[in-house]
Amino acid sequence: MGEAYFILYVSSQARSAAYYREVLGVEPIVDVPGITEFPLGDGVILGVMPIDSAAKLIGGEPFAAAGTEQSPKAELYLVVDDPEEHHARALACGGRELSPMQHRNWGHLAAYSMDPDGHVLAFAEKVARRS
Repeated sequence: MGEAYFILYVSSQARSAAYYREVLGVEPIVDVPGITEFPLGDGVILGVMPIDSAAKLIGGEPFAAAGTEQSPKAELYLVVDDPEEHHARALACGGRELSPMQHRNWGHLAAYSMDPDGHVLAFAEKVARRS
């Protein structure tokens, strides 16, 4: 497998691109009408695509039954060196906290928020499992 793309369908490409530019602290590698893409690491790309662009590519039927603006649509789980800082930036940029930073039973310290389009965003770091 070469690259992995995670595409989030959003109501406003400009708003989401600005949000993820600030939260991730990276510049997009592609920013054209219809998609903005951010590098996340070796061969991993996050894309934000307007819902209407996705509907044109895929067909409108899947989007007719989509949830409300604030219902979760996808989760992006990122293991980073400084999850507290990333989580704080997500909240400062307009994200809504779902679960604060805490030790999880799978051996990560993680916090969860929701971006302005209803996507769950988690920042985590691997830690020793607690007994």
